[in-house]
Amino acid sequence: MPLWTLHHSPGTLAEDDQRELAGAIADLYPILPRFYVGVVFNEAAEGSLYIGGERADRFVRISVEHIARTLPGAEARTRWMNRVHRTFVPFMADRDLGWELHIDETPMDLWSIQGLRPPPPDSAAEQRWIRENRPSPYETEPALGAG
Repeated sequence: MPLWTLHHSPGTLAEDDQRELAGAIADLYPILPRFYVGVVFNEAAEGSLYIGGERADRFVRISVEHIARTLPGAEARTRWMNRVHRTFVPFMADRDLGWELHIDETPMDLWSIQGLRPPPPDSAAEQRWIRENRPSPYETEPALGAG
C-alpha cells in the first residue's frame, strides 16, 4: 500500500486539485489494487508552515510510505522518482509552488488490510483483489489473529 500525505499551505490545493492529484497518484500504481493507494491532504493552518525558519505560504511537503512493493535498486528508484516528478510538475512547478518529497519503504509483512495479510505480489489472489477492488480472504494466508 502506498500512503501519500501532503502537508500544504492554505489555499494551495483546492478540492478539485486534490481529487485530480489523488487520481494521478493512484494511476502511478497500475499493478496494484487501486484501493491500496491512499492519499491524505493536510492543509496547514495559516502561518503555521515554515521551511528553513521562514514562513512558507506556497509550499507542499509530500511524505510517501511504500509497503505493497519496494523499489529494487538505484536504477528503479531513479525511474520512479522521474515518473513521480513528471506527475507533480503540473500541480506544483507549473503553479510556482515549492515542494519536497520523500519515500519510506516498509516491509510488507508489517502490513494488513481489514485483518488480512495482502496476498503475495502477482499472485492469483492479488489479481482477484485488483479485479474486485477490495480485500477478501484467500486460502494460502489466514486472517491475522486466526488459529
